[in-house]
Amino acid sequence: MRTRLMGLVAAGFLAAMGVPQEAAAQKVLRVAPITDVQLLDPVFGSAWVNTVAGQMIYETLFAWDSKMVPQPQMVERWSTSDDGLTWTFVLRDGLRFHDGQAVTTADVVPSMQRWMQLANSTMREVTESLTAADDKTLVWRLKRPFPLMLDAIGAAPSRMPAIMRAKDLAEADKPVTTAIGSGPFRWVASARLSGSKAVWEKNTDYRPRSEPGDGLAGGRVVKVDRVEWQVIPDPATVAAALQRGEVDLWERPSIDLVQLLARNPAIRMEKLTPIATQSMLRPNSLYPPFNDVRARQALNYAIDQADQMAAGYGDESIWRRCNSFFICGGPYGTEVGAEGFKQDFARAKELLAASGYKGEKLVFISTKDIPWIGNQAEVSADALKRAGFNIEMVWSDWATTAQRMQNQNPPDKGGWNIWMVTSTGPVMGHPLNNPGINMDCSKRNFSGWPCDEGVEVLRRAFLEAREAERPAALERLHRALAEASPYRVMGQAEQLVAFRKEVTGFRSSPIIVFWGIDKE
Repeated sequence: MRTRLMGLVAAGFLAAMGVPQEAAAQKVLRVAPITDVQLLDPVFGSAWVNTVAGQMIYETLFAWDSKMVPQPQMVERWSTSDDGLTWTFVLRDGLRFHDGQAVTTADVVPSMQRWMQLANSTMREVTESLTAADDKTLVWRLKRPFPLMLDAIGAAPSRMPAIMRAKDLAEADKPVTTAIGSGPFRWVASARLSGSKAVWEKNTDYRPRSEPGDGLAGGRVVKVDRVEWQVIPDPATVAAALQRGEVDLWERPSIDLVQLLARNPAIRMEKLTPIATQSMLRPNSLYPPFNDVRARQALNYAIDQADQMAAGYGDESIWRRCNSFFICGGPYGTEVGAEGFKQDFARAKELLAASGYKGEKLVFISTKDIPWIGNQAEVSADALKRAGFNIEMVWSDWATTAQRMQNQNPPDKGGWNIWMVTSTGPVMGHPLNNPGINMDCSKRNFSGWPCDEGVEVLRRAFLEAREAERPAALERLHRALAEASPYRVMGQAEQLVAFRKEVTGFRSSPIIVFWGIDKE
């Protein structure tokens, strides 16, 4: 009865959205995303949904495979000088933007310069020069060897190094809105319905690599004609639509409906990636009390990870406690320095008092659009109040919350004090890419803008360490992060994707991708 009622609701909802009957000549993959895309510039925006959308439109020089190993994507071949200071990259044949213009190094150079300026201070720091030898050959000279060079320029997660048309980059400090890349899908602006629908179509001029697809690497072979995102706010409605075949794939099914879906033989569920998703409680380090490290440290003793993860993800079979900034079970999953972080209100209050906090109102921004975020935010707000924080919850839709997260004004002038989010394991699990640990004092780092030059020295030391030196460098970095507490790790959970059995070709990947997927 519940399933039938849900189906009727879903049918009415989708009809109201004006979802057309699928044309017989077209193969359309209908996706229920986590939330609506707000920004089609994946270099400028750090939100997960922007990266997923951006990967469809844009490409990168290198790309991570399913094991987070960088592989060539736009590059055909490359070489390194004996001293490790000069890297030469040659673009592969057949690269064209969606408007037909050939991709050349005249586009690659400003794209990478913009990426370094906006999103990767480490690469900016180690780069001596970046020049074009000819239309297809890029010469990148470093000040000192950087062993993780290919990892950096192949990074899939937030603020990826997307290659864009040079003419779209005149204002480097503003988002690009043209959405014209060289990737396997084209953005269909005419089909856009803000808040309900986003559409990409197959780029029929795209020439994929010849290697088999693996994660984000290899041949990006598109097997459907269109990908349509149907933004449906209510999880029960999405579940019903999936069961009725009105949606083909649900990017992240609501945990309370997983068992219902699992009983349906028409539906399958798989992990997006073996590396679990991390939940983060993020303070604003620009303003009191969290500009004082002791107030940030208090968060480590205010929060009980079990309470948090149970609220967000339910059954403990899919979540676990973990105090690693880099994901327990991942290649860098140490907890050193953070082993003692557990709920201790007396300790939290002691640290708060030492920070000079006197009960001033703190603005906690969040959303209920994404259930696991809203549920965890409610539980963490209650724990913070019990630990002595004066919390005011400000609820809004996800788009408004995400926009306010970028506001650096004081909390009483449109800013904020604290928020929480979840992020995929491959984003958080590598010291190169975890945005939350960047404490470079530029105010261009991830929302929350923590500043600690000592941590930055250790982060750069890890990134520049030779492979044999990395374990010791990782331990020093993690101890420093535990002390500086740029955010409170709330725990980690598996990220499931639900899809109908007629959907084939789903692959494990650092982020969800829609090439390689077919519909029978």
